[in-house]
Amino acid sequence: MLNYQSSIKEEKTYSGLIVKEVVPVMKLNLRGKNREFLSTIGKNINMTLPLEANTSSSSDNYTSMWLSPDEWMIISNYTADKENNNYQIEKLLFSKISKTNLGAVTDVSDQFVMINLKGEKIFDLLSTGCPFNFNEFKKKNGAVTQTLLLQIDVIIHLKEINTVNLFVRRSFSEHLMSWIDDAASRL
Repeated sequence: MLNYQSSIKEEKTYSGLIVKEVVPVMKLNLRGKNREFLSTIGKNINMTLPLEANTSSSSDNYTSMWLSPDEWMIISNYTADKENNNYQIEKLLFSKISKTNLGAVTDVSDQFVMINLKGEKIFDLLSTGCPFNFNEFKKKNGAVTQTLLLQIDVIIHLKEINTVNLFVRRSFSEHLMSWIDDAASRL
């Protein structure tokens, strides 16, 4: 596992909002398109990848998020051992997908920080720094969007009402957390 300093040292609580980093969580990027790719993924992780734009699907162990017609991010629903970044599912999918030229499997666990936001003021906060219209998004559990938040590329996943996972590249996480801290204190 990458040796890094977290941008969120502890859970932060504001009026109507709780912010914390969920670490460590396995994150895999999958690229592929044909039927054999989709069926191989489904058989090996026991879930169907979402095929509808801006949606997600979940099983007991994993959540998959649609990112584009041929790209998904799969995350573990459980935290992993912080001292080890060898994931059995990555090795299995790599051997069945990448080595057989069906698609690509890339471990992006250390590349993305996963920030969990809870509370009734999530969308008030996000709307202050994001051009995306959250009116329909916040009504659909499992909705996913890639957008800009404070000119930073982010992936936003609505886990359930008033609970969002926000994925940001590690190199931008400290800047984003500084903004969240400032903006959330003004809500």
